[in-house]
Amino acid sequence: MEVKARSKKLEDLKSFLEGERDRLQKEIAAGRVTTDEERSGYSSHMADDATAVFEQARNVGMQRAQEIRLGEVEDALQRIEEGTYGICQRCGETIDSARLKAVPAATHCLACQQYQDQHDHWHA
Repeated sequence: MEVKARSKKLEDLKSFLEGERDRLQKEIAAGRVTTDEERSGYSSHMADDATAVFEQARNVGMQRAQEIRLGEVEDALQRIEEGTYGICQRCGETIDSARLKAVPAATHCLACQQYQDQHDHWHA
């Protein structure tokens, strides 16, 4: 019975990740379409140019965040295929199902993630 329940949860997470992958791919593709005016960066007013540059920088940042997220989702789907999904990449322990439900692309158990966050914080 536990195997069926776990299998169902894994299929649900896989379906979510696949949907997330498709959504991100569409958003990234749509974000790459720019108008001639946006590409040129020239208008009749300096303020308009500054606004356009700001918007472009913001869009590049958002697109980069989406690309990173897409990579995480694709990595999680690969781990599902390999049978290593839900196993902490640092300590090798099983990642709690509640954590996977909250963060389906998680690569670390909560303790290792907290350690990494704290460790990265001190070295930043």
